[in-house]
Amino acid sequence: MLSRYLAIATLTLTLTGLGGCTVNPVTGEKQLSLISESQELALGAEQYTPTQQTQGGRFYIDPELSIYIRDVGQKLARVSDRPDLPYEFVVLNSSVPNAWALPGGKIAINRGLLAELDDEAQLASVLGHEIVHAAARHSVQRMQQGMLISAGVAGLGFALSDNEWAGLIMGGAAVGAQLALAQYSQGDELESDSYGIRYMKEAGYDPQAAVELQELFLRLSEGRQSGWLDGLFATHPPSAKRVQENQELVFKIGAGGFRGKEIYQRRIAKIKELKPAYDAHDKALKLASEGEFKAALEQIDKAIRQEPREAMFFALRGRIHGSMDNPDLAKADFDKAVSLYPEMFQYQLYNGLNELELNNLTAARDHLQKANQVAPTSIAYLRLGDIARQQGQRKDAVANYSKAAEAGGNIGEEAKRKLAELSN
Repeated sequence: MLSRYLAIATLTLTLTGLGGCTVNPVTGEKQLSLISESQELALGAEQYTPTQQTQGGRFYIDPELSIYIRDVGQKLARVSDRPDLPYEFVVLNSSVPNAWALPGGKIAINRGLLAELDDEAQLASVLGHEIVHAAARHSVQRMQQGMLISAGVAGLGFALSDNEWAGLIMGGAAVGAQLALAQYSQGDELESDSYGIRYMKEAGYDPQAAVELQELFLRLSEGRQSGWLDGLFATHPPSAKRVQENQELVFKIGAGGFRGKEIYQRRIAKIKELKPAYDAHDKALKLASEGEFKAALEQIDKAIRQEPREAMFFALRGRIHGSMDNPDLAKADFDKAVSLYPEMFQYQLYNGLNELELNNLTAARDHLQKANQVAPTSIAYLRLGDIARQQGQRKDAVANYSKAAEAGGNIGEEAKRKLAELSN
């Protein structure tokens, strides 16, 4: 506990010592600057990969789609107020409709949102909006205001809600996840709408698409359609005011420009083709969470038959087999998931925990360590402590239990108890 508060105090003092005023690179207005541009760029670069993985990981099934999204994003970035930022764009493998930006121009959009858009102009509206969040340093400003310091920076962690094994995402990886999922202020949203529309116009897109998009989001939010309230609307709340102000701006600058419906629909054809498979996966996940494992297996088998290259499907089937006390079957699925997407920390984590269940200590340690290299979790630290203890490596056991103890909750309490046992 003491180290946690010391970490917060140290960070606060560090930021305060660097304080000063600067000019917002988008609006030209003066603003407080506690985090330097070099720190801003470093934060985005360091947290981009782990944040992607806490939100589903890369949609690697269709690499051509990723290239297309990157090209559209870069077209808008070039006309932005910070064209020199190291912008990156990625498609994430999540059915939840959302998009987010980390400091330094690190931007992501979920396949769940891409499936809802009609054309390239609407895509440009989403990406332009996120580019403004990055260019105007909105995430950095929220950090400076202390909104996230106590929640993530000092290692308090970030919970993965649909994963009973992951415990808390700890340390720096939690910061990126909370930056991606924290709600923007109404002022930030309107600012991103306004300048994003201007970027669209300058890049040759029809800015009316931005108005249409906000109208769609407002209708969906009022209808409370499942999934949307947990995604885009949680971080970018729509409002009638946004629709009105966007329309007024379009009237002012003039509608008209490229829409790109044909090319867009062609580019997202794979997402639409595979939608039944991902729907089956999502049904399987819900059934498994309700203890309906046999029905869940039927659904995930259906998904695998349609797309046998999707690591996510094998990982879920492995989790279901594990819940049904079939660790050998689970191992085959986790091995397959890791072979298809070895960088994904969750699949390494699942595999490590399952190998520990099989008492394969060396394999378990290797997988858990690989998982922690990308996104450290309290459960991985706890089980690495168990492995070290069984292997007679007391120093490593203490180090891992100490890290797990920072998380609090059941995992933290178990770690503290085991630390006390080691000291006796």
